[in-house]
Amino acid sequence: MALTGEELGILRQLGEGETPQKTASLVLSKVAAQFAGRVALISSFGAESAVLLALLAQNDPQIPVYFLDTKRHFPETLLYRDQLVQFLGLKNLRILSPSDEALKDRDPQDQLAGFDPDACCALRKVEPLEVVLPEFDLWLTGRKRMQSLTRAALPVIEPQKDGTVKINPLAQWQQADITHFMREKGLPQHPLVAKGYLSIGCVPCTRPVKEGEDSRAGRWAGKVKMECGIHRPVPRQA
Repeated sequence: MALTGEELGILRQLGEGETPQKTASLVLSKVAAQFAGRVALISSFGAESAVLLALLAQNDPQIPVYFLDTKRHFPETLLYRDQLVQFLGLKNLRILSPSDEALKDRDPQDQLAGFDPDACCALRKVEPLEVVLPEFDLWLTGRKRMQSLTRAALPVIEPQKDGTVKINPLAQWQQADITHFMREKGLPQHPLVAKGYLSIGCVPCTRPVKEGEDSRAGRWAGKVKMECGIHRPVPRQA
């Protein structure tokens, strides 16, 4: 079921006028206390994922965490995923993957990403996630405004057309906030970050970031594509 107007109003008020860190804490504590069983988190287990996962674990490690295993991830990402789950004590990791039949029919040689990355993302990420989307009213994401122009207007509370809500607790965070939190909590870092990968997706569509580029510039480099499809760009307000 969708959120009521009252529930949405409560969410919108969370953290207003607070620091980015306080906002994230307020949102996570409220969601864990009031919306148990109705909320899940989507995580790439990428360069900055440890922050939101740590905040979730502090409030309720039983909240489902969904990982989209596209079958094209870096081996380092899969190892990092398992390391973080154990380190943080997450209790409800759920892995979604495209079916073997779908891969055989639509990408038998693992070459789809090279000539139609949108179709590849649809096959390996969007469609598997759509199967479970109706099970939850709220979805937590780790997106941030500072990551790219397509996310610069990202709200903390992001109502969807179907009456559900995406919640972006870290929307206001800057890189300095991420770095400080990870050091303060002693969180392990994704091993590819040290090699210049500041946003980490699938192997064919990810490269290290160059000096002066935003953190998502290494995703689908040289292509118009900037999002995989499970999230849409947030338009700036006029």
